[in-house]
Amino acid sequence: MSIGVSIIEDDVAAREILVGWIRRAEGFRFVTEHETAESALAKLPQEKPGVVLVDINLPGMSGIECVSRLKFDLPDTDIIMLTSSDDPEPIFNSLKAGATGYLLKTMALEEIVDALQQIAHGGVPMSASIARKFVSYFQQKSKQAPEVETLSPRELEILGLLAKGFQYKEIAAKLDITTGTVRNHLQSIYRKLHVQTRTEAVLKFLGK
Repeated sequence: MSIGVSIIEDDVAAREILVGWIRRAEGFRFVTEHETAESALAKLPQEKPGVVLVDINLPGMSGIECVSRLKFDLPDTDIIMLTSSDDPEPIFNSLKAGATGYLLKTMALEEIVDALQQIAHGGVPMSASIARKFVSYFQQKSKQAPEVETLSPRELEILGLLAKGFQYKEIAAKLDITTGTVRNHLQSIYRKLHVQTRTEAVLKFLGK
C-alpha cells in the first residue's frame, strides 16, 4: 500500500516541484498541499496522510507550532521539516515538537524522496550537515541522562550513529551486523532509557 504524503509550504514554486516528485516517487502518493499551518490543521486530521513535509518558516503560525498541534491530532503521522537554515536551535525545537526528520531545502529533490523512503523503513532522515551541527550543539550544552550509563558499548555505538543521522541499514553495514540485530539493540536501548521512539532515545543520549 502506498504512503500518503501532504505538503505545508507557502512558496508556490517549491510546493509544485515537491508535488511533482512525490507523484512520481514509488511507494508514495500525493494527498494534499497547504499554504499555511492554519489551513493544514483544519484539514489534515480528516485526510490522515502518513507523512507531512512542513516548511519551518510559514506565514502566520510557525512550522514548529504546527508540528506540535499536528502530532496531537495525528500521533502516528511522520513529519519532516524543510528549511533553508541549519541553525541547531530550531532543529531541537522541531524534534521536541514531534518532527521525525529535518532536511535542508538545498538538498537535491532526489535526496528528499530518498528521505521519504528512509522514513517508510523506520529511519530518521536528517541532512548530514544538520546531524553534525545538532550533535555538536548538544554535546556542548548538555549532560547525558544517567540511564545512558546503563547501555552496553555496542548499544552506545549504535545510538551514537543514530544520533549522527545514520539509518538502520547504514549502521548494520558499518558495524558488520544485520538490520535485525540493530533493531534488537534499539529495543534494548528503548527499554533501558525508558523511551518509546528513536527521537526520545537520541535526545536522552544528547542530554535533553
